[in-house]
Amino acid sequence: MAVSPKLKKALIIGVSGQDGAYLAKLLLEKGYSVYGTSRDHEVSPFSNLVKLGIRDRVKTMSMVTSDFRSVLTALQRAEADEVYNLAGQTSVGMSFDYPVETFDSILIGTMNLLECLRLFRHPGRFYNAGSSEVFGNTKKPATEATPFHPRSPYAAAKAAAHYAVANYREAYGLFACTGILFNHESPLRPARFVTQKIVSTAVRIANGSKEKLTLGRVDVRRDWGWAPEYVEAMWRMLQQKKPDDYVVATGEEHSLQQFVAETFRQLGLDWRKHVVSDRKLFRPSDIERSCGNASKARHKLRFRTKIGLKKIISILIQQDQICR
Repeated sequence: MAVSPKLKKALIIGVSGQDGAYLAKLLLEKGYSVYGTSRDHEVSPFSNLVKLGIRDRVKTMSMVTSDFRSVLTALQRAEADEVYNLAGQTSVGMSFDYPVETFDSILIGTMNLLECLRLFRHPGRFYNAGSSEVFGNTKKPATEATPFHPRSPYAAAKAAAHYAVANYREAYGLFACTGILFNHESPLRPARFVTQKIVSTAVRIANGSKEKLTLGRVDVRRDWGWAPEYVEAMWRMLQQKKPDDYVVATGEEHSLQQFVAETFRQLGLDWRKHVVSDRKLFRPSDIERSCGNASKARHKLRFRTKIGLKKIISILIQQDQICR
């Protein structure tokens, strides 16, 4: 009698966020048994999992990544083949106000996971969520070899976690990877993110609101991708024969002003009549230009982006209108 293949198990730390929810959906579609964590799973609404229609298919548990025992307990319970670390503080702006908490949630959380994997010889493959913020300003599209120049507490914490993962991979033989993801959007983005703020405010104005969209700098340039595509790259990293780090990006950059103008254009409005700039929203040190070169991911992971910025904005607008 043929033996049926073993069902793969994945543990997604931070499953309630944008990337965690889309990754859970992807892995379920691939036949995985999926476990997910939040700080308190008994009270967390897991609204993103609900929106994707997968809440009842994800086994949830509590984990606080800065607490070693909490991390160990979750890893032992899940016994996962693949561990995805997507937890931690996610706001660059907030990190300037709470730098210590930012380092605690990102760096200490990552270190606790790595130590548990090392000390208890956990066989699971490990993915760490890096960030394009580590590069600072990019004069040309950044690759994996581009030097880091973090310009925020968030970026500095992500850079430290990146080096920790590389060290555990090289010194202890862990299958550990970091995905250096550039900006990626979806309707699951929290309202505090500027792209969601732009779309939501523009839709309200199109519906008759007299408010103004207040922003900081609009000349900054970013490389925007589509989140459901980027989680595919995360999964592909853990399917390789050897662990490595990868930049995930579109290679195209647009200014925030272009994002704003296109959003209002799709709603039949002139953005210049509805947008004001407030210096209070300027960051202490901002990144003027951020763009990535994902040629390594295209070659080794067969990663391709298909959805461009205009389509992303269109989807965000449509979803915002549906949810009103």
